[in-house]
This record gives sequence, C-alpha cells and structure tokens, in this order.
Amino acid sequence: MTQAKPPLLLAPNQPDDPDFLYATGMAIETAVYLRPESGADVLVVPRLELERARQEAGVSAILERGELGWTEQKDAYASWTDTALRLLRREGVTGVRVSPRLAAACYERLRQAGIRLTIEPELFQRERRRKSEGESSAIRLAQQAAEAACSEVIKCLARATSDARGVLELDGQPLTSERLMAVAQAALNERGHITPEMIVAGAPRSAVPHDRGSGPIRSGGPVIIDIFPRGVASGYHGDLTRTVVPGVIAPAVQRMHEVCVEALQVAIAGLRAGVNGRDLHRSACRLLVERGYGTTTPGFEGNQDGPILTHSLGHGVGLEVHEEPQLRNLDYELAAGDVVTVEPGLYETALGGVRVEDTGMVTAAGFDNFTSLPYSLRPEDYL
Repeated sequence: MTQAKPPLLLAPNQPDDPDFLYATGMAIETAVYLRPESGADVLVVPRLELERARQEAGVSAILERGELGWTEQKDAYASWTDTALRLLRREGVTGVRVSPRLAAACYERLRQAGIRLTIEPELFQRERRRKSEGESSAIRLAQQAAEAACSEVIKCLARATSDARGVLELDGQPLTSERLMAVAQAALNERGHITPEMIVAGAPRSAVPHDRGSGPIRSGGPVIIDIFPRGVASGYHGDLTRTVVPGVIAPAVQRMHEVCVEALQVAIAGLRAGVNGRDLHRSACRLLVERGYGTTTPGFEGNQDGPILTHSLGHGVGLEVHEEPQLRNLDYELAAGDVVTVEPGLYETALGGVRVEDTGMVTAAGFDNFTSLPYSLRPEDYL
C-alpha cells in the first residue's frame, strides 16, 4: 500500500511566485496555503486581500489571517510562519512538503518548531510543462503583445535619421534604448501585459546577450530587441527576439543573421514530441560550426576567434519566462504541451550581437509557432 504524502505547505517568496500562483490561481505577496493529499485545501490571506482571494483563488476554503490569531511582528517572516504553524496545529499536521523556493527564514522557524520538512525539488514541474488549452492561449496572447511592442520599437528605428556622428534621432531628440523601452512598455500596457525588464541593445552592447541596453542607438549596428511580457490577468509569459540594423547593414552582420535564422528554422523543423532538447541544441551548434562560427558547448567549439553562441538554444515558457524544459546540452525529452523558445544567437565584440527567437508549442506532429513577425534585419520590412 502506497503511503500518503504529507500535505503541501506553500508561502509565496515574491508577489508573482509561480508555484503559488499555479497551486491557488492567485498571485499575492503574503499568504499561506495548505493542500492535503485528500480533503479540502486552505488559503490564509490578510484582510486587504480577502475579497480578491474569494474572486480569484481556486481553493476550497479561505481564511482571514486573524481567524488563526495573527500576531503583528517586525519580522514579517516570523509573523507568517507563526500563522502557518497555527494552521498546521489546527489541522493536526506534523510534517509537510515545501517548495525549494520557500524562504530560508520560514524553513528554519518551521523546523525549530518541530515540523518535519521535505523539500520537493521538482514541485509542479511535470504539471506546469503540459500546457492546457487555456494556458497556451494565455501564452499566445503574451506573444502577440510582445510582437506588437517589438513592432513599435522597430517603427521608431525605421523613422529615425542619423546625425553626423552616426547617432539616431527621432523627432529632434536622440533615440535611446530608454526611449524605445518606454515605447514598448506602452504597447504592452495597452494590451494588458507588463514586463519589469526587456532588452533594446544597440551595438556594441548587443554583443553581450543579456545587456539590457542604454544610451543612444547608432546607425549601422545591430539592435537586439528581446521582449518577454507577462499577462497581468493570466500570469503567463511570451518571449520574442528580433534583431534589426538601422542604416547600412555590414556584410558580416548580414551573414551572422542569415545563419541564425537558418539555425532557428532547422531547429523548428525538428521539434516534436519525443525529440530530446539536447539533440536539438547540439544540432544547432553543429550547424553554426559548419558555417564557420563557434559555440561554448563542449565538442562544438568551432572557431573561437569570431562570433560565437554563448547560450542554450532555448527554454520553456509559462508562469516563468525561463522554466522547464530546456533546449541545452542536457537530457530533456520533449513532450506534447511543452511551450518552448528557439533562440540561436551569435555575438562578436567588434560587431555587436544577432539573435532571433520564436516561441511556440511542441505537438505530436511538430511545432505550433505562436510567432509571426518576419526575420528581416531591415526595419522597413516590419512596417
């Protein structure tokens, strides 16, 4: 006879904690959630969140924290952990499973109180990988918002003119990464999406894959635009990257882009349930090496004296912008329902960087690409 698992105890470690949101249907800054293997689950919230919890949370029972004898303390972790302890005692629970995201202060206070704790290192990973129709629709909407924001940025780059120093201007003012990010944020907000960060990086900063970008954009250099918005209502993300060059495109940058697009299209053609993400990553690395470039993947180093790929081919997308599964040099068999990115890139300090990225869903037959923007380096081709 299989022994029943201990109840699951969750406390959010941030307002949009993905495990807490997945379990309860509610994003919240402070709360406690208890889910037994059988029977009613319980969510404990502060008074100001009580009505919202009744509207949004998909749980059996909701308690206001005062019902458990809330005590205000300067240490908020202590207050909420004590509340969790009172809930556990009320339910007769002496051992729980917890998320690896649980704050160390909460873990230690629970342990000192005699609660047996088991960390679930892969909590919800399998469930969250297999996206439902509703989840995939939310990600598709986020991807559409990302496309709209990216298009607005590229329109600005297409309209801009270059001064004598090669600095782009728009409406009489220097066109900066910051201005372009503001344009993208406005487009996202209009569509019910937000992002605390994005990348709009002109050369030479685009040579660093995760440089967010700052300052004036210059003519003739590749501009990486990487937007990964989150739905305000759904909590689900999209992820999109395009690279464009305002002005004259250097032949070396043109070829880097062509090879990245080729690698993306070959990978997409190979995506389907049962394929291993490691094989897709290695195949992309092999193609780049065959085209004269390098990578940081062992066995596929290639030419290290020019543009190289320094990251994985892709990753899962959902309640987190980076989640399981991975398309990297690790064993990840893909399954129907996985939503993943494909994002080959090449980076060279002297030239800048080039990256293209689509997001879509793995199916038994292939890949349902949620992305529709063209892959051109020319800003005019997006108008």
